[in-house]
Amino acid sequence: MVGQLLAQGVTDFVLAPGSRSAPFALCLEASARAGLLRLHVRVDERAAGFLALGLAKGSGRSVAVVTTSGTAVGNLTPAVMEAHHSAVPLLVISADRPSWVVGFGANQTTEQGGLFTGFLTYTARVQAGAPAQAWAAQAARAVLLAEGATGGRRGPAQLNVELPEPLVEGVPDWVALPGVPVLTGPPDQAVPVHLPGTPRTLVLCGDADYETGRAAVRLAEAAGLPLVAEPSSNARFAVASLATGRLLLAGELGAQVERVVVFGRPTLSRPVSALLARAGVEVVVVTQRADFVDPGWRAGLVVKAVSAEPGPAQWLQAWRRADIERSAKVAAALSEDDRLTGPGLAAAVVAAVLPDQVLCLGNSNAIRDADLVPPRSEPPLVFANRGLSGIDGTVASAIGIALATGAPTTLLCGDLSFVHDASALAIGPTEPRPALRIVIADDDGGSIFATLEYGKGEFAAAFERVFATPIGLDLVALAAGYGVPARRLVSAAEVAAALAQPVAGLEVLVVPVDRTGRAALAQQLNQP
Repeated sequence: MVGQLLAQGVTDFVLAPGSRSAPFALCLEASARAGLLRLHVRVDERAAGFLALGLAKGSGRSVAVVTTSGTAVGNLTPAVMEAHHSAVPLLVISADRPSWVVGFGANQTTEQGGLFTGFLTYTARVQAGAPAQAWAAQAARAVLLAEGATGGRRGPAQLNVELPEPLVEGVPDWVALPGVPVLTGPPDQAVPVHLPGTPRTLVLCGDADYETGRAAVRLAEAAGLPLVAEPSSNARFAVASLATGRLLLAGELGAQVERVVVFGRPTLSRPVSALLARAGVEVVVVTQRADFVDPGWRAGLVVKAVSAEPGPAQWLQAWRRADIERSAKVAAALSEDDRLTGPGLAAAVVAAVLPDQVLCLGNSNAIRDADLVPPRSEPPLVFANRGLSGIDGTVASAIGIALATGAPTTLLCGDLSFVHDASALAIGPTEPRPALRIVIADDDGGSIFATLEYGKGEFAAAFERVFATPIGLDLVALAAGYGVPARRLVSAAEVAAALAQPVAGLEVLVVPVDRTGRAALAQQLNQP
């Protein structure tokens, strides 16, 4: 099975230790020593799952995560869910007892085949007595379907592998068993669909990989159309993108849009959701996936590639003028406050990431603050877990992305995201360590809720306890407890100086930001 996975192009394996998975552990360790694969060992299965997710997102290829039986498999559920909604080829190899002992009270035994129901592109029970070719064929099929090579959607797959006792008898003498031919999908013969001219077309790009983001930029540039892109779209920081597009959509120009060409998966703002659901707006979805994004139930055309007639020059000019004016208002609003703010920190972080580096954005306020940063001529590669937009697994995913890309990486996240996944910093001394700088916007709680309905005065009595949830932890000490260098930065000058230093290894920068003015600042920024 391992040999077939290698033949199919799987080079990274994440292992969580356990007894039932011992044959895999020994095989992977021997293969790693032989230089056949990269092995990553983590003691926490949840962190292992998100590390594998980050590796798969960063490399664009399937990555396997191997666990023992029982609750170890269940701890992969958050990462599997995120992989499903983000269309990431995550391979779960779950060691299991033989099927004939399931349901009889055997130790560490449950029905593992149904744990991820609804989230898998493929699942198989690999039976203990099956011939070697059957194991190899299941592995090949899992990779093919996880990567969407047959035209289906990309996403996680599970191989639930029965391993009877004795699990190991002495040091194994590993030999290559007969496999099966390497499976490949059909060639992509997508022909761009040409859209006829219409006065008011908008290009919208949500969370996407690099190629999808660049396709959105190319369409906007070639047809002279306004581009509204989310920070994790890999189109947002391109020169063609509008810096305040999210804010402009809620105004007069947004109301004039007649057609939207959608790339990626837009999830970030209510004005975007309202536009995609608005009657009278033609929605064209561009996707390589078998399924497609249509949250407003308005999609009328789904294509793999698209071109368009050039739009009227005055249409793009109107958006450009409005963007310049709104950007000036945003800059003025941020400069009025001497305190460190989330948007101000995001601007500094994005500006400091070089074109050949990687930017990871945490959910909640971090990615929304980055959505106010002006475009630049050479933007970096950007990642975020927007499949389900959770704060869990943020640190582990960023570690995986940094290791997969091999590029200096910066993660911007909030304090709750960091605390939730701080255990991902527990990296063993023999494990590869990423070049990752973690910048924490520390407002001691979930300040994003202050900008929503329940942040209003009538909920003040309950807000702090059940929404803001301050935790009062010393995040510098927390990081230091895992042996990670960490420091607190309390001024814009200190932030600028720290970000100007090269990213060399794993470090944590904690930046206290104001939470009390978050709602007022959001209201000010949303004003036309």
